[in-house]
Amino acid sequence: MAKEVSNPDEPVSLLAEYLEKWEKDDQAALILIKGAGRAFSAGGDLKMFYEGRKSKDSCLEVVYRMYWLCYHIHTYKKTQVALVQGISMGGGASLMVPMKFSVVTEKTVFSTPEASIGFHVDCGFSYILSHLRGHLGEYLALTGARLNCKELVAAGLATHVVPSERLPELEKRLISLNSGDENAVKATIEEFSLHVQLDEDSVLNKKLIIDECFSKDTVADIIKSFEEEASKEGNGWIGPVLKGLKRSSPTGLKITLRSIREGRNQTLPECLKKEFRLTMNILRTTISGDVYEGIRALTIDKDNAPKWDPPVLDQVDDEKVDLVFQPFTEDLELRVPELKQCRWDGKYENSAYAN
Repeated sequence: MAKEVSNPDEPVSLLAEYLEKWEKDDQAALILIKGAGRAFSAGGDLKMFYEGRKSKDSCLEVVYRMYWLCYHIHTYKKTQVALVQGISMGGGASLMVPMKFSVVTEKTVFSTPEASIGFHVDCGFSYILSHLRGHLGEYLALTGARLNCKELVAAGLATHVVPSERLPELEKRLISLNSGDENAVKATIEEFSLHVQLDEDSVLNKKLIIDECFSKDTVADIIKSFEEEASKEGNGWIGPVLKGLKRSSPTGLKITLRSIREGRNQTLPECLKKEFRLTMNILRTTISGDVYEGIRALTIDKDNAPKWDPPVLDQVDDEKVDLVFQPFTEDLELRVPELKQCRWDGKYENSAYAN
């Protein structure tokens, strides 16, 4: 059985409905997820956020549903395979990374650029990135750096690389396999997959520099350390990355770094609950309206000239940043059903927000 859920305007409730149905269906053995166009999933609908900026909590329902769904994607009981062509960006990558098998191609591009527009890494990525080796997670979250297919597998964010021209054949083989047995699925994918060897100039080969710089306590110290490394011979790759980092929302950077650091000591449910608070407080402009200014500059007016408020890091008050991390009252928190017997409980329609 198949259902396209690739249109970014479709409610995530449709995807949740089918995933729940398939998990409970004894006739459904293997779940395949793929994009319907040139992109796999480009993430949240930024224009939707922007157009709802003057209506209180206009996006709350879709945010709640998506984060609730992310938990179920991570903990899904049946074998899932993501066939990933093109862009897999931001929250959209939550349909790729947590899968038992994530198959990427030479056309796959991954990034988490949310901090640059005054947002934060969400959809479970404060958990995922914080558990990568060393301080690669901070690097990816703060810079929005792009990874290719080889880098995704090497970093542990995907499982296999398959040439794009062979992906349709792989899909047919998996369908004909008609089995959710992990070993059988893995063996089938490996018939098509390539050995991964990083390109010499891959950022993953810059681990010592990344760990040295992105282990610093603050965003300001990270940038200072990165600047020092940029001045050294052979580090020309840092310049463009540093330029982008300095153009990013100071508020978004501070929130994102703290979220990743907290994620190192949090469970997945704790990260998702935290991300729900952050998203709602950011969309409510609790301490800054940067997210709307970032979306305006990137996708509405496309002038790439955002006016951040405040404009520099040292004006972003840490006590104000504390405000967006404060827990909600228990009834208004994201409800993540951690008990097996209540696995599909906690839906939006049963929350205080729907009532």
